[in-house]
Amino acid sequence: MTECKSGQCGSSQSQDAPADDAAIAQSLSKIKHKYLVMSGKGGVGKSSVSVNLAMTLAGKGFKVGLMDVDIHGPDVPRMLGLTRSPHVNEDKKLVPVPYSDNLSAVSIEFLMPEKDNAIIWRGPMKFSAIKQFVGDTAWGDLDYLIIDAPPGTGDEPLTVAQTIKDAKAVIVTTPQEVALADVRKSINFCNVVKMEILGVIENMSGIVCPHCGQDFKMFGTGGGERTAQDLGLTFLGRIPFDPEIVACGDAGVSYLQKHKDSNVTKAFDEIAGKLIQKGFLAETKPASEPDQRRNGHMKFAIPLADGKLTAHFGHCKEFAIVYTEQNQIVKTEFEIPPPHEPGVLPKWLSEKGVNVVIAGGMGNRAIDLFNQAGIQVVTGAPVESPETLVMSYIENSLVSGDNLCSH
Repeated sequence: MTECKSGQCGSSQSQDAPADDAAIAQSLSKIKHKYLVMSGKGGVGKSSVSVNLAMTLAGKGFKVGLMDVDIHGPDVPRMLGLTRSPHVNEDKKLVPVPYSDNLSAVSIEFLMPEKDNAIIWRGPMKFSAIKQFVGDTAWGDLDYLIIDAPPGTGDEPLTVAQTIKDAKAVIVTTPQEVALADVRKSINFCNVVKMEILGVIENMSGIVCPHCGQDFKMFGTGGGERTAQDLGLTFLGRIPFDPEIVACGDAGVSYLQKHKDSNVTKAFDEIAGKLIQKGFLAETKPASEPDQRRNGHMKFAIPLADGKLTAHFGHCKEFAIVYTEQNQIVKTEFEIPPPHEPGVLPKWLSEKGVNVVIAGGMGNRAIDLFNQAGIQVVTGAPVESPETLVMSYIENSLVSGDNLCSH
């Protein structure tokens, strides 16, 4: 049986007793959002999605941690090109290994003296190791913790669900039916352990031939989206297959930096934008009132045409600024925006104290600028009056569709 002999894992406690619950709570209290990336079966690119999603969020200016709890197949260190082990601080906590200014990672592989040895652990030992891994890591203040779990619904994801009570699931699949059948098992797992599912990602959704430009559907396409729709889940997006993802992962090179304009990079950017929006929505819900929006003073901005929402956000001639108090609309004002230039509207609306923008469509760059200004963006809203949209938001019944802007 392989044991940690690196001297880095905080004594024999990793084998004998789980980390103290108070230590775990203290470690997790500084992390805003914890996302468990999981899949029903192996071979769907779950670790690649975890790594590139973490990189995308970090690239947007968020502080991100990446935790690799795939005990039997930890790939994160290799994919990030990390070779050194974490050190232990004065409080005997593991300090994650930095990848960039905004991204750091820990992996069970860091603690293994021989990287290629098989880890043969039974359930209780996995449970103890993962609990200590969570509680004995000095993450500090994070916006997002991305947890790369092994495939299936075994001890590791179950331990994460039991240890990190507010973790939410992101389920990765490929389009073919055999993968989708296993996805349904992951969904059932989340329902049983009462873990919220943020959505489904369809990975390896087609490949563009580098020679003729034809789009081939290696594993089909659309299966993940259909499954999400059938089960009432959010479909987060499709990620096409690119052989360069494999090459970059093997070399420990960032695909996103090397191929900034690729369809894969754009797909990750769109998915990250949806997760940011979902995270902001969660922050506006008080824990004691899960079915109501924030009770304090809020301001909403809605771009208008003929008194109703218009899809042409950046070029609208008028905004409605709707004021609410105690979940009630108190007044609506109409403002003429400044001339449209990149970055102008986020600054203008931020100066007016706007908390939420409700739009039909908006480019990803504009969404990033609003998020950086502390303004949440809801896209894909229907063409309704500003008061109707705001009350639907407050009542948590606002139905949003596709972002009508893709640039």
